[in-house]
Amino acid sequence: MALLRGAGPSLRRWASRAPAPRLEKDFGDPVVTRIREAAEAADWPAVRDGLTAHPENGDRSWLLWTVGDTAGVERWIPDAIAAEPGSALPLLVAGARWINWGWEARTGARAADVSRERFEVFHERLREAEGFLYRAAELAPSWASPWHFLQVSGRGLEVGRVVARRRFEAVVRRDPYHLRAHQQQLQQVCEKWGGSHEEMHAFARASMLAAPEGSALGQLVALGHIEHWLALGDGPDWLYMRRPETAASLLEAAERSVLHPGAERGRGWAQVCNSFALAFSLAGESEPARRCFALTQDTVTEFPWNYVNADPVTAYRRHRSSVGA
Repeated sequence: MALLRGAGPSLRRWASRAPAPRLEKDFGDPVVTRIREAAEAADWPAVRDGLTAHPENGDRSWLLWTVGDTAGVERWIPDAIAAEPGSALPLLVAGARWINWGWEARTGARAADVSRERFEVFHERLREAEGFLYRAAELAPSWASPWHFLQVSGRGLEVGRVVARRRFEAVVRRDPYHLRAHQQQLQQVCEKWGGSHEEMHAFARASMLAAPEGSALGQLVALGHIEHWLALGDGPDWLYMRRPETAASLLEAAERSVLHPGAERGRGWAQVCNSFALAFSLAGESEPARRCFALTQDTVTEFPWNYVNADPVTAYRRHRSSVGA
């Protein structure tokens, strides 16, 4: 993966006057913060009320990921399940937590560097997550979220392309433009998970075109190009991103999503803008990159900048400077 060269003196002087970027926490939403704090306090009624106040669709999935990423939920959610045997929601929270807990055991290391003991814990927790999620799906057959989380557990358990596709289709039957479900399917069909660059790009563009203009699904195109860039060696990655076809594809997607007058600005908006900012800066397309950096309002999302640097703020700042934004 090629690294950006240092910015010139004039850009460095400008960057010193640019607003300080800040890492986004809780999607910049106090509602999410309150739910996370309730989960940390083992306050199930507050977590339940916070989640049920939002419709069961892609919007709630962002909240569920926050709860699932909260350490300690695994200690108290079994009591909530026992107290509400006919409710799908505590089962769904348990599934989300066990998935995150499983990945915590696996760590973010390459598979070759993960011990057999860690993999055993990883798979055991994912299998437990699937049990919770299938029970939630039975109790709430109209909900998309159980199937979305089953996409994630299934990738970790390597359920195979056919089963993975069925889980994705189960989500979109219930919520056709579910952003996180489409992000998961993009990962499923990319080269590093057994797919191909061609399949990944085709899926991204088809999903974008099937969605209304202004939909956040245009992000898939940017993510596809970033994934392709990551898969290439030093030199070919730069050449790939600087191709006219790559720039044209990114501009088409941006104009149908973040740069569209009717762009969706719900949860995940900052991540979508950050994705385009990174992709355009890698492509050397300074003007649309500057527009996308402006849309971020100096808010940095961990993903996708963690693909570039362990410190997302540093990566954001360097790329912003490189395009004079």
